[in-house]
Amino acid sequence: MDTLKAMEVFCEVARQRSFSEAGRRLGISRALVSKHIAALEQHLQIRLLHRSTREVSLTGQGLAFLTPCEEAVQQARAALALAAHSSDQLRGILRLQAPASFASEWLADILARFGLAHPELQIELHADDALLDPVRHGFDLSIRVGGIPDQFGLQMRTLAPCRGLLCASPAYLARAGIPAHPAELTQHRCLHFSHLTQGARWQFQRGDEHCEVTVSPVFSANNGRALHQAALAGAGIVYHTSFLAARDIAAGRLQVVLPDWQVPLNHLTALYPATRRLSPAVRALIDVLVSEFSPVPEWDLLAGMTHLSS
Repeated sequence: MDTLKAMEVFCEVARQRSFSEAGRRLGISRALVSKHIAALEQHLQIRLLHRSTREVSLTGQGLAFLTPCEEAVQQARAALALAAHSSDQLRGILRLQAPASFASEWLADILARFGLAHPELQIELHADDALLDPVRHGFDLSIRVGGIPDQFGLQMRTLAPCRGLLCASPAYLARAGIPAHPAELTQHRCLHFSHLTQGARWQFQRGDEHCEVTVSPVFSANNGRALHQAALAGAGIVYHTSFLAARDIAAGRLQVVLPDWQVPLNHLTALYPATRRLSPAVRALIDVLVSEFSPVPEWDLLAGMTHLSS
């Protein structure tokens, strides 16, 4: 039995809750998936999965085995990648997660060019605004806005500043007026990103002056692209990020609101398990991203925000 392969198959079945879907993602048949699982269960002398015609679920022993199994598979992959890295050619599978809006707006183009430069590398991108545990979900790298949740045990590398800003369509501002102070936002239609850690309390700073305004959003969403489209349609003022708003600000389709006030600065970060040695592919991609976004990311250039300090 190929123990490492069987462990890899088990991890994928546990993630997908499906033999067929796990086989599709791994490029093997459902029958071969079943064979690997059966061999692993026989080798361990435990039952890892409950099987039915409708679903696959983990047994108690399977759940206990999953985390150390995932860690062992990831460490084995990293060791194999390191051993194979005798040249600049990167090989294997690179799994990463990123916010949906950032992935579509900026990351997809970089990954396409990175993949063309390394044709033997297979890239799998999971675009999701929720922060998922990279170890549990099998990601080699997570690109996120913000720092590290302590419970995930991750290392972090800062990639670029991620600035917040308020903006709206010229049509909305012509109809509703342009606020001159954050306090006036309570009289406006506000579009709110529901993943903000401070909730609907929008914070501002101008020099030594601080201001916090609790808004009553007319539209909240956990996806920045949805809010972006609503703002373009004239639905109200959106608490946005410069990387998503930049192109439409440059084109005049959105207008920055309260430009003299700054909202809290965040950063785009690369997160990876602290206990795992970085594979050559992950290290190379992080270096490419840092290079792409230095010294000033393109979205800040487009949005006219280069005068702000990091």
